[in-house]
Amino acid sequence: MKSFQYSTFLLSMLLFMSCGESANKSENTAITLEEKLIEISKAQLEGSKMQLGKLSEQSFPLVVQSTGMIDVPPQSRAIISSFAGGYVQKTPLLVGNKVRKGQVLATLENPEFVEMQQSYLELAQQLTYLKSEYDRQKTLVEEQISSQKSFLKAESNYKSALAVYNGLKKKLQMLNISIKAVEAGNITSEIALYAPIHGSVTKMNISKGTYVSPADEIMEIINTDHIHLELAVFEKDILKIKEGQKIVFHIPEALEETFEAEVHLVGTSIDTKTRTVKVHGHLEDDENHNFALGMFVDAQIITESNQALALPVDAIITMNDKYYVLLINSKDEAGYVFSQKEVTIGNSFNGFTMIKNANEFTENDLFLVKGAFNLIGAEE
Repeated sequence: MKSFQYSTFLLSMLLFMSCGESANKSENTAITLEEKLIEISKAQLEGSKMQLGKLSEQSFPLVVQSTGMIDVPPQSRAIISSFAGGYVQKTPLLVGNKVRKGQVLATLENPEFVEMQQSYLELAQQLTYLKSEYDRQKTLVEEQISSQKSFLKAESNYKSALAVYNGLKKKLQMLNISIKAVEAGNITSEIALYAPIHGSVTKMNISKGTYVSPADEIMEIINTDHIHLELAVFEKDILKIKEGQKIVFHIPEALEETFEAEVHLVGTSIDTKTRTVKVHGHLEDDENHNFALGMFVDAQIITESNQALALPVDAIITMNDKYYVLLINSKDEAGYVFSQKEVTIGNSFNGFTMIKNANEFTENDLFLVKGAFNLIGAEE
């Protein structure tokens, strides 16, 4: 009986000790997994071009997303047409040609131009006689020699002819026909169309011999010296937009490059189809960019800016919907020992990500800011 009790006691002690060892092993394993220690030599750090860094204060803006296009203001776009119809005689330009203000773009010919100049000259001659007759009748009426009826007739003839004369003169000027040349007897059957602005030809709708009417668009000229952004912002965000706010945008075909602009005008009406408002932005240093009109842009309008401690984007690794960084646990002449720490992140901007739990670290803590993915991935 005593032997049985002693055996039972020994068995209980062995089971107790075994459970204790298992508990200790589980505890040690948990500590190791939590700290996630990773060793790396100085040679490995330098050879793999890894970098160390500290938490730094960065600016994290609140932005409004928008899309739009590269455009020019209305005064930089000109549609060329004629005040009178005619047949194209000369058109030396092609799409892409640069033109200067006042340069001849094309010439038109029409017999009607000759008739207008003839009528102008005839009226100019008649006007001299009608004016003298008007002055004579006015004098006779004042001296009560002639009747009022004769004076009124002379006045009517003179002023009617004067109105037609001035109208023809204005038409000739609008057609760029020299009045002095016509009065000197030099009548032309052609008129010239001149460039109203500096720029480049973007559309050409005529060729030699083509007949154009006053309603036809002959060509288009665009000056790209002062291009701008034309953005569409949804109505839910428009109250956040104000003049002077910074715009950061990029062209989908050149995602690696970022450009800047500034809000210049905010529209006051909503497009009922898209529920958006137009926002006009002026580009910074627009003269040094080779933008083409109509280019699509993705833009962010910065409405506010907050300061926060952050790490470079490359320092943060995502695993199982959690975010980790590698913090130097210790270092010596041989190398470094890193511990894997979980972090809570916020917004990302300009290559940095906000660390919301930065208060758990000190300003002197060193992190692996480049190459962390390879180390954590190797441990996994």
